[in-house]
Amino acid sequence: NNLQELKEIWNQWDDEIKKLFYYEYGDLPYLLDVKVDKHLFRALAQYWNPAYSCFTFGKVDLVPTVEEYTTLLCCLRIQADKAYSRATNVPTFLKTLMSIAGMSKQWVAARIK
Repeated sequence: NNLQELKEIWNQWDDEIKKLFYYEYGDLPYLLDVKVDKHLFRALAQYWNPAYSCFTFGKVDLVPTVEEYTTLLCCLRIQADKAYSRATNVPTFLKTLMSIAGMSKQWVAARIK
């Protein structure tokens, strides 16, 4: 089982390697110990829409936040903006938005301050 293999690899690492891993990826190893509620997982999987990466209930689409996922999974140590949760590239998004709207950097900067 892949989960067991990952746990064994993690347990073989010394504290220095684990520290480097935590620095780069945050609390990702914490997920190795999360107990998955198989019944909840099966129930939610029925409603997962892979085309839109959301849950669809009838005509309602639901996109849980990171906080809601952590509550559902009972793993409160998950951190936003880590390898498993990257935020969008805000500067690139803003440049694209400014280009579409025809705004200059100076105009935007003057109004953000």
